[in-house]
Amino acid sequence: MTVIATAGHVDHGKSTLVKSLTGTDPDRLDEEKARGLTIDLGFAHCELPSGRHLSLVDVPGHVRFLRNMLAGVGAVDACLFVVAATEGWKPQSEEHLQILKLLGISQGIVALTKVDQVDDELLELALLDLEEHLDGSFLADAPVIQVAALEGPSGTGMNELRQALDIMIADTTSSQQHADTGGSSTDSDDWADAQARPHDRTPRLWVDRAFAPTGAGTVVTGTLTGAGLSVGDELTLAGNGQEHQVRIRALQNHYQELDSIEPAARVAVNLVGVGHNEVERGFVLIDGARWHRTTQSDADLTVLSGLSHPVSRRGAYVAYIGAAEVPLRMRVLGASELAPGESGAVRLYFDRPLRLVPGDRFVLRESGRHETVGGGRLLDVDPVVPASRATPDLAVARTVAERGWVDVEHLARLTGRSLTPTVGNWIVDPGLLTEMVAELATEVEQAGGLGLDVATLDDRQRAALTTIEGIKIENGRATIGPVVDPLADHPWVKALAAEPFTPPGVGDVPRDEVRQLVRRDLIIESDGVFFAQSALAEARGLVAKALETQPEGLTVAEIRDLLGTTRKYALALLSYMDGNGMTRRREDLRIAGPRL
Repeated sequence: MTVIATAGHVDHGKSTLVKSLTGTDPDRLDEEKARGLTIDLGFAHCELPSGRHLSLVDVPGHVRFLRNMLAGVGAVDACLFVVAATEGWKPQSEEHLQILKLLGISQGIVALTKVDQVDDELLELALLDLEEHLDGSFLADAPVIQVAALEGPSGTGMNELRQALDIMIADTTSSQQHADTGGSSTDSDDWADAQARPHDRTPRLWVDRAFAPTGAGTVVTGTLTGAGLSVGDELTLAGNGQEHQVRIRALQNHYQELDSIEPAARVAVNLVGVGHNEVERGFVLIDGARWHRTTQSDADLTVLSGLSHPVSRRGAYVAYIGAAEVPLRMRVLGASELAPGESGAVRLYFDRPLRLVPGDRFVLRESGRHETVGGGRLLDVDPVVPASRATPDLAVARTVAERGWVDVEHLARLTGRSLTPTVGNWIVDPGLLTEMVAELATEVEQAGGLGLDVATLDDRQRAALTTIEGIKIENGRATIGPVVDPLADHPWVKALAAEPFTPPGVGDVPRDEVRQLVRRDLIIESDGVFFAQSALAEARGLVAKALETQPEGLTVAEIRDLLGTTRKYALALLSYMDGNGMTRRREDLRIAGPRL
């Protein structure tokens, strides 16, 4: 299924052409039928000669309803551009063409309508006029189909139009498949050369209608992009600063019930979890975990060459993104203004949070002057560099460099790319990683044979440590080269064992080694005094034997004499034995504890 939109000046026959192609009148409102004027978006579909299916979004051509037109063309693949031979190129013909160009639409067909109402000379002039205005645009080489007498499907030129649409859809589908495979955001991508782009692996549906059919609850419609939807999917419906967690109860495509549907299709989605009065055009249905929520974005802006004044931060601007209409403030980056026809970077400050990704297209209008001023692409939906120094582009490498370390899932939300981590679960700026690795290697080397205590490092340092060649991590210590236990046969441990109850002090033993000896139970520490484990075992045996003949208890002085030591060391040993249940204190005596 391919979705295209009509475009062109008011009363040039867009809706009549759609009705003739599809058999469906896209003007669904009573007011539209009464006035003979398209006011809001209309929808229809048909099967083409090849069997391919085509969805059409019919947009209003009157300038007063331009906002509705913008809501209809934000997610389409191509256009059916309509110009009447009786009137030729008109103001809204030009504005619609510029809008389609700003939105990145690159394929289309031109229908020259009402050719039966002009003579051969006027028809020739209309074709020349059309050629002149389309020159240099994406429609310059598009087929121009002359149509007339559109009272039914067999009107003049209708067969040719269907064949041209068939060919265009085949080209559009082929281009999409090539983009999906040729530039796919797979784990094998070299992220340093990757460009951010709209998500192609997660669904997004900009809501252009929301209503409540009798007994069906809330239904939203839109053009599905990115990835497919299925009944039962749990998604986020976001808009106007609100977010609703919803579930898909049912899906329809052109009145046909479906269990699932693939992208590039018109979809009606029956939702559970939100009331229809809580939803309006411009909301977006997405997997909320995979889209960044932003209130500002850096973008490139191309100012229309036909504008009569430069564009600066002064103005009441509105951006049209997808089907959303969003008031914003704007700052031109690196300059004070952009002249007509000029392109440059800007920072957009939205009046509400939006779920966006770099590569999304927008059209910018100035509401005070009621004119389209330009449009472009979003470049960075979470700018971290101050506006005075920002130089945004779509490069993933820039996004990483400005942040240093980026979690791969967060990077996917920021860029639309799913890429292989550099270290751990991060993609890291190469210069920053090189610097950290060098610092860690120095620290490990300086730690000597005992090694660097990995517990003193943060998550990023521990991840970087694993990338250093020759590093070994055992028992929570990182060393370079063969693992040697510097604590085995430690001279201080031997000295403590040789003088069990009058142990020598720490002296010049490094504090880190002391901590490791205690942690590995090679020595014990009590009240700032260190003993060998053998000293504790010997003291325990002597006290136990003495308590067998004197069960009522021993004084500190008696234990001191028993161990042949001083009161200082006797109290330190007793403190450790009391704390570990070997002895218990009863007034001035020590009695046997449960673990003696």
